[in-house]
Amino acid sequence: MPTLRVSSDFTIPIPKEVRDALDIVPGQEVQLVPSGDRIELVPLRSMYDARGFLKGISTTIEQEEDRV
Repeated sequence: MPTLRVSSDFTIPIPKEVRDALDIVPGQEVQLVPSGDRIELVPLRSMYDARGFLKGISTTIEQEEDRV
């Protein structure tokens, strides 16, 4: 697991192996999510990039008889 150091102006570099694994590019927005005693970085994707990510998931919803 890569480690990094927070600079004096509170910036952090994202290691190349992490950037490559998550396809993070310069200028991309990343959301910071506090989670207990840690911080999660979540790369924000455009709606165009999200297109088709649920492909193959069943969208059939079985309803109870009183809801039909």
